[in-house]
This record gives sequence, C-alpha cells and structure tokens, in this order.
Amino acid sequence: MVQAARKHNRAVQVGSQRRSGPGTIEAIQKLREGIIGRVYLARSWYSNLRPSIGKGKPAAVPAGLDYELWQGPAVRVPYVDNRIPYNWHWFWHWGNGELGNNGIHTLDLCRWGLGVDFPIRATSSGGRYRYDDDQETPDTQTVCLEFEGRRQITWEGLSCNRHERKFVTFYGEGGAMDLDGDGTYTVFDEKDKEIGKFGSPGVGDNEHIVNLLDAIRNDKPLSLNAEIAEGHKSTLLCHLGNIAQRTGRTLTCDASNGHIAGDDQAMKLWQREYEPGWEPKV
Repeated sequence: MVQAARKHNRAVQVGSQRRSGPGTIEAIQKLREGIIGRVYLARSWYSNLRPSIGKGKPAAVPAGLDYELWQGPAVRVPYVDNRIPYNWHWFWHWGNGELGNNGIHTLDLCRWGLGVDFPIRATSSGGRYRYDDDQETPDTQTVCLEFEGRRQITWEGLSCNRHERKFVTFYGEGGAMDLDGDGTYTVFDEKDKEIGKFGSPGVGDNEHIVNLLDAIRNDKPLSLNAEIAEGHKSTLLCHLGNIAQRTGRTLTCDASNGHIAGDDQAMKLWQREYEPGWEPKV
C-alpha cells in the first residue's frame, strides 16, 4: 500500500477538492444534462483585502530558518525582510501571484463545467494598482482563455478590494448558473428569471480525502475525482495567464497540449531557472 500511495499521492490537487463536493458534482451534472443549454462562457472571480507588503530591506536570516532549504530549487538570492513567511507569493522568483494562489479554485470548476482541456488563446491585463511597494505580481488582473468550439473562460482577481463578487457563473444558450464555493447553485432561464436554488453545502474536503484513500487501497487511479492530469490542465491555465501578463501579449496555444506557439520569449517562461544541483530528474 505504501508503494501505491507513493504512486498516487499527487492525485489530489490543491484547489480541486470541490470535484468531490456532492453539491458541485450535482451542478456540473446538471450542466451536462443541458439545464441552461449549450454552455459557452464561464466567468470566475476572487477578491481579498490584502495590505501593502512595504519596501523590504536586506537583513540577517532569522534564527530557526534554514534559508538554504527554504529556497529549494530557486536560484539563490539574499534574504530580504518582507518576503517570508507569506509574501513570497507576490514575487515571480518564487510565486505566481493571486492567479496561481487562488485562481485555481475557480478555474478548475470553469474548465470542468465547460468540458474543455487546453485553450487556443490566452490574454491578461492588470498590474500592481493599489499600493506602491515591492510586490511584483498583479493585485488587479483579468485573464481570458479561449477554447475550440466557441467557448471562453474569464477570471478576475482583486487582491486589495473585498467588494463581493460571485464565485463562478456559467452562461448557456438557455440561461445561466451561479455556482457558489460551498456547493450550492442558482439557475436562471434565458430571460434571467430565477428558476431555483439547488445543491447541498459542503466544499468537499472530507470526500476528497476519502476518494484518494479508496483509490490507493483499491489500486484504482481512474476512480479519482481529481486525477493528476486534470490538475495539470487546470493549473496550466494559471501559468498561461501569468505568462500572457508578463509578456504583455496574446498567447496562441496548441489545443492538444496547451503549449505556446510561435513565441520563443513566452516559452522561456514555460519553466523556471534552477539552482545548480536542484534540477529535476525524471
């Protein structure tokens, strides 16, 4: 069983646990059955009220912190006092901003609900608008991902304004569906009249763990609700959005695998630069 656990333990993707939530499963099934007709657009949002991270200063590494180990595969840089424990998320050297930090939770649902894999185009706009500090990643960002079959996903992230937004909304030829983060959903007809509220509260954390353990014990990886390949496809949407943001260009992508086509500069961001000795070996 230990060997099986090692083989499958990466299958539970952080941010995809709602794939095991009963209410969310029901909502996606209703989309499949055509409750709002052909679904062609999924919009998603994230908002928070994060403070400024200020201007960092070089400092001695705090006692008790193994900074060498903490940096892991990243190319070594001197310690600065406003990076750790959490603000590393907002520096391209280690993190991928709000899009990679929280966008995955909704983008995975968008992709699942639309029934799509890899995009054909990716665009992003935004920047660090709220504060003048050291943060490199956007606090205000809008990402658009287009797919074959006339379908689209959008994500809007606001790190420094908590004005409430929806979680995920699906738009179809016969209406719309608002899907909340807790497994409940509301359906509207094509004239935007509310049909009803459905689902059952519950993110799906416990069910997700049980699903993983059952797959390990029975050696049935295909029974996973969030198999590793699905996690990769959803995570790639975050990376493509950030690459589009950093290059300032529309990315044209291969619909079969998501690879960026005809843009060598963008493809340089496809992988990170590794500290010597930390290069991954497959």
